[in-house]
Amino acid sequence: MKRIMTLGAVLLWSTIAIAQERAITVASTTSTEQSGLFGYLLPLFSKATGIDVKVVAVGTGQALDIGRRGDADVVFVHDKPAEDKFMSEGEGVKRFDVMYNDFVIVGPKSDPAKIAGGKDVAEALRKIAAVKAPFISRGDKSGTHAAELRLWKEAGIDLGAAKDSWYREIGQGMGPALNMASSLNAYLLSDRGTWLSFKNRGELAVLTEGDKRLFNQYGVMLVNPAKHMNVKARDGQAFIDWLISPGGQETIAGYKIGGEQLFFPNASH
Repeated sequence: MKRIMTLGAVLLWSTIAIAQERAITVASTTSTEQSGLFGYLLPLFSKATGIDVKVVAVGTGQALDIGRRGDADVVFVHDKPAEDKFMSEGEGVKRFDVMYNDFVIVGPKSDPAKIAGGKDVAEALRKIAAVKAPFISRGDKSGTHAAELRLWKEAGIDLGAAKDSWYREIGQGMGPALNMASSLNAYLLSDRGTWLSFKNRGELAVLTEGDKRLFNQYGVMLVNPAKHMNVKARDGQAFIDWLISPGGQETIAGYKIGGEQLFFPNASH
């Protein structure tokens, strides 16, 4: 016997389907995921708006490429030059500052390069290169990797000859890079947020911090729906608006580990 759905049932199922579709995809960095920020932030956003968020956590370069393909609604990353390029290509609608933290150089407490306590990051890198101390690079075109390469350049170090000897590119995220540095007693550049949430520190400690060149700004952009018709512009913009609102900014500031704040809101409007 054929089952015929009433008009009311059809409308009910349509309403349920629409409600279930209130979900967006955010391409973001491994640092926002691995620091635990999204685990704290997103349930509060979903509770406030009814919009679910699926995060694709990759390096900033990959996150921007996902946006270029139209496979995300929002990109939330931390490499200002790369973000500006994304905007100049017409791939984003508008870029907003959201928050910042900083990078640190971590390394073994034995500190063979003798960089502990210094604030000049270029000098620290020169000392690491001079003694050929093991250094782990993410090598994944992430925001952290891009920042690291800029810092080596400022230090005047040519990495070409160093690769595969004391300088190792692993092509992985911040968590795996920290794990490898811990197991090898190597130096590396880390964002502070992931470092604070990292448990497997071994003999690693923060050795160089405080240089203004270690400033780490995060930005957010809606993927341009004029280029990618599948972009959920309304709900994606709702996520951005929440992040930069007083409530969203207060939520970001409220995320702490061991009483220490990981990210500092500085939204632009």
